[in-house]
Amino acid sequence: MVFKTVALFAKRKKPLRNCLKTGFRDSLKIFVSGGYGGNGLPKYGGIGGFGGNVSVIAKEGISLEDVFKQNKSLRYVAGNGGNSSANCLRGSPGENVTFEVPVGVSFITELGKKLGELDKENEELVLAKGGTPGHSKNGYLGTEGQAYPVKLDLKLIADIGLVGFPNAGKSSLLSAISHAKPKVANYPFTTLKPHLGMINFPDHRQISMADLPGLIEGAHSNKGMGHEFLKHVERTKLLLLVVDIHGFQLGPQYPYRNCLETVLLLNKELELYKPELIEKPSLLLINKMDVEDAEEKYNQIKLSLKNLSSISENYEEEIRSEKYLKFRDILPVSIKHSVQDIDLIKGKLRKHLDIIADEEIDDESNSDLYQDIRRKMKEKGPKLV
Repeated sequence: MVFKTVALFAKRKKPLRNCLKTGFRDSLKIFVSGGYGGNGLPKYGGIGGFGGNVSVIAKEGISLEDVFKQNKSLRYVAGNGGNSSANCLRGSPGENVTFEVPVGVSFITELGKKLGELDKENEELVLAKGGTPGHSKNGYLGTEGQAYPVKLDLKLIADIGLVGFPNAGKSSLLSAISHAKPKVANYPFTTLKPHLGMINFPDHRQISMADLPGLIEGAHSNKGMGHEFLKHVERTKLLLLVVDIHGFQLGPQYPYRNCLETVLLLNKELELYKPELIEKPSLLLINKMDVEDAEEKYNQIKLSLKNLSSISENYEEEIRSEKYLKFRDILPVSIKHSVQDIDLIKGKLRKHLDIIADEEIDDESNSDLYQDIRRKMKEKGPKLV
């Protein structure tokens, strides 16, 4: 009987999914409420004060965990507007509430409405507006402010997003080319939370890179780290896929995938999550080229890697896609054992990010030119025949 009581109240182990979140928070639910508008004064035509607003401002160097620690109630309620009185016909405005959040946060109501997102430092957004004051047109009665739960959803902003299955070498790459110190070991899911690193160049150029939790098959449907990983690649400028030349197998319940199948499967997971990701600029690193037979294996597949659509029909439907990444570069490397390869990767990343920046400028210039031509044609009006 004593044994049963002890067993009944024994502390249960936390499920793995909760453990994965330890130390990193990329979403948070809060409640926001604008203040009530103050009542007016009919006798003298007095007007109440506006209710206060709840706003956020983006700041570098803070996390959602910091937001939680600063206000564990997660309630943000602005002040009510003052009522009009004989001594003060204009009621005082309610006190605004403003708090800081990390750069890269989106704000979504429980009904799925997106209130906005903050992508740059010092950008501000009003989450809940205060109520309007009472005056002659509304019967001198102030209205209530907006009030609802809001989800804060953080998507990391980085120049480069590392994509690959567990143990492909992503963490080793980040450690080798930046000051980040991610945990590195020879077993799957070494990376349990995103790591950000900065690549520094002698001319003070900096490039940010995010190493994200390893995908598994079915990540698009929220298996494994699922959406917790995939949403973070959306804001990157360049995708860097890292695969093992000898293929990969997560566990006995999963099929073994050779190198080419691994690339096809990564493409599939990205497409199923968000088809637009396939249009992103991308590079491919074929890692562990220092291992025996690596060169022979690479020579057998290098032509196929340049045109994935041409060979996909040879594989089962579950790893075929409608569209395929078009790699701007394919680099066979040894991340762990070749300093020259690390320098090569750094140079290629910088080169392609510069090309992408130039392309963005050209696109903006062409768009502005097109709009200018349309405006001038509109000003001239139709020709009379």
